[in-house]
Amino acid sequence: MEIEYLAGWMFLALTIWMMLGFPVACTLLGTGLIFGLIGSGWQFFDLLPLRIWGIMENVVLIAVPLFVFMGVTLEKSGLAEELLDTMGMLFGPLRGGLAISTVVVGALLGASTGIVGATVVTMGLLAVPTMLRRGYQKELAAGTVSASGTLGQIIPPSIVLVLLATIVQVPVGDLFIACVIPGLLLVALYIIWIAIAVTLKPTHHAQVSPERLSAPARDVPAAAPPGARGVSRRLAQGQPLSHKP
Repeated sequence: MEIEYLAGWMFLALTIWMMLGFPVACTLLGTGLIFGLIGSGWQFFDLLPLRIWGIMENVVLIAVPLFVFMGVTLEKSGLAEELLDTMGMLFGPLRGGLAISTVVVGALLGASTGIVGATVVTMGLLAVPTMLRRGYQKELAAGTVSASGTLGQIIPPSIVLVLLATIVQVPVGDLFIACVIPGLLLVALYIIWIAIAVTLKPTHHAQVSPERLSAPARDVPAAAPPGARGVSRRLAQGQPLSHKP
């Protein structure tokens, strides 16, 4: 095996093993060790501790587990579901409003977590069944979730940008600033494409019903502070705001 094609063979082996169902951690570790031995011989184990220590000294990579923690927190707290419901009410009167709200929520979750996998899974579980129940075309629903879920790669802050800045030795802040406009432009292009698609095929989308839009005050947006949500809940239940002694 020629050393020039070693990276290509390693990528091919990694893809095949992952498609066969091997655990991701074991696949990444095994592929790196096997092809490291093929390319560098037993000297690979002399260089491996130095590489590991160099990565541990990089303080920028601390952001990676924190991003993962943020994604898990948003998933377990149910904030993503409430945010999607709120955006659906906001864009409900528009054609393709639910699809547009999916793109907006995907952008917000991508900026909050920086993780593509967590965003795609969350949006797939929440948005796709709702869109299908309301008459959206399957292709439009799946494409919207797939496209909006990957916005976390380019909208800062992002794990991909943090890792890329570490590899190319560029300040992370410069990459974040450079990706703001392209990320917002991509969101705008997705929304424009959805508007054109639902205009050309109006039978492949549905609007939120007026009853859903006129929901009581208990459906306060997820971004509202806890105090405002508590007040609105008491008003919706007909309870007084304060108790007299």
